[in-house]
Amino acid sequence: MHKNTNALVKAIRFATVTALAAPATVLAGGFALNEQSASAMGTANAGAAANPENATIVFFNPAGMSQLSGTNISFGAAVLDIDAEAKRAEARRNVPTPPAPAPIMAEGSRGGDIADPAILPNFYLTHEVNDSIDVGFGIHAPYGLAADYDDDFVGRYFADKTELTAIAFTPSISVNNGKGLSMGLGLNVIYAEGRLTRYQDLAGAVYQQAFAQASSGGLSPATADQVARQTVQAGPEPYADVEGDDIGVTFRVGFLYELSERTQFGLSAQTGTELNLKGDMELTDFPVSMSPNGTSTLSEKVEVPLAIPESITFGARHRLTDDVTILAGITYARWSRFEELDIFSREGDSGEISQVSGRTGDTPINHVTEKWKNTWQFNVGGIWQATPEWAFKAGYAFDESPVDQYVTARIPSTDRHWLTLGAQWKHTASGWTVDAAVGTLIFDGNAKVNERNYSHENPEQVAQLQPGVEDPSYYEAEYDLSAWSAAIEFSKAF
Repeated sequence: MHKNTNALVKAIRFATVTALAAPATVLAGGFALNEQSASAMGTANAGAAANPENATIVFFNPAGMSQLSGTNISFGAAVLDIDAEAKRAEARRNVPTPPAPAPIMAEGSRGGDIADPAILPNFYLTHEVNDSIDVGFGIHAPYGLAADYDDDFVGRYFADKTELTAIAFTPSISVNNGKGLSMGLGLNVIYAEGRLTRYQDLAGAVYQQAFAQASSGGLSPATADQVARQTVQAGPEPYADVEGDDIGVTFRVGFLYELSERTQFGLSAQTGTELNLKGDMELTDFPVSMSPNGTSTLSEKVEVPLAIPESITFGARHRLTDDVTILAGITYARWSRFEELDIFSREGDSGEISQVSGRTGDTPINHVTEKWKNTWQFNVGGIWQATPEWAFKAGYAFDESPVDQYVTARIPSTDRHWLTLGAQWKHTASGWTVDAAVGTLIFDGNAKVNERNYSHENPEQVAQLQPGVEDPSYYEAEYDLSAWSAAIEFSKAF
């Protein structure tokens, strides 16, 4: 028993440390991550709310803990690698025409592959208190984003780095009535930290100043245009870097009903919340004069609200024969909560960046219109118990992208199809079970981006970055997307 306790403590420490250090990934159901369990991934998460194979049921449906005996642990990790690269891209700088005689197109590359491989660890534990009550705990990464463009990216005035890393601690409890019905409740304590960076396009301000001199007779229009273009191209370009973190709480309630020895159904619902990532914004290389060498660094305390959606999942499991089990599931997520990505000052009008930008009142320092839509995910899968030791799995899921009309450089996304295969090996003598799974994401065509600067007051209207002049800048691109994933899980009942 002492050896088992030591192994359990080591597993918890390993999962905690690796989860806190894990990078996030991109393009995974908005910023929700599907890769939470290798045993469920083998069937593309089909029927996961109704299929308590091991302790990972803490995440999918806490009511399912009632069907596990004794003490159970599961821990593992998934690797997700997404290739996301623009095959064409162009951007126009923020120069009003007229008075400028011609637009200035941004120079640079298509940004390279913006997503690196990510490792997503997890750990789950359940314990049977008595015949009616079970308790559990989980550590996992429910949400994440990561995109990083090359420094010379042509759309760098819209996006450079986008990072979101979240870790959830999930205590849970379930009760059953002894007649096939169970109910579970889980608490998700989420710690999240994020980072947003991009270069600042000051071309509009430079042109406005140059042509103000021309209108007062100090320069000819041709000379003003030449001076402004030289100033814009000389650089360096100001760079905005925003970092923040927050802790939020969501609740998950679940039900599991055993219709017969072969068939059961599960229902799991999670509440939403809003994280307010509080931190600092730093603006480097900000010009203090028309001279490229006259720059300074400004900073301001800021916060970035981030909406976490409500969701509800239904799952079904049916044992067709003694060796074949079929599974199905459906999930609805209220991503329409995520309407905008804004950076708000925590210093009011007195902040350094607010003062130089002229921002006042409740207006954000920066606004991005998102207006995501609610989504459906549909899953089907099957398990073949080939021998007492070996089982083989397969699954398919159709996953709607919440990104709708406003596709941005930070999250270029489309609907996708998820195909998975899995295998499970049980060692009868020791009680250990090992699950392994692989999957591929097939995207519905290329993600097309047509990003503009929109007004915070009217999110569907293009903003006026200079008084009386509608913003002419834009970023247009088309992205090739592909992805693969792999996962492994170790489980044991004590």
